[in-house]
Amino acid sequence: MAKAIWNGVILAESDKGEIVEGNYYFPPNSINQEYFKSSETHTTCSWKGVANYYTIEVNGQENKDAAWYYPDAKEKAKNIQGYVAFWRGVKVEK
Repeated sequence: MAKAIWNGVILAESDKGEIVEGNYYFPPNSINQEYFKSSETHTTCSWKGVANYYTIEVNGQENKDAAWYYPDAKEKAKNIQGYVAFWRGVKVEK
């Protein structure tokens, strides 16, 4: 069971994720939505598509753009469409 943890809180937990380019992508239904706020940040990957970001907020502290997902992934990345990955200090334990 993989867990994403930041500031002492489990942000996501699942054994049904996908690993792509060394990042663990959590299924959308495994995310604890109360800690996620939509961000205006977007980036583009040549083979995955346009990524949207979330800012994580836990106990009054923010971690800006610490999670991302591909809402409309390109064909080669359809297996992670909507799945959420983390960085910026979020620890993923497997």
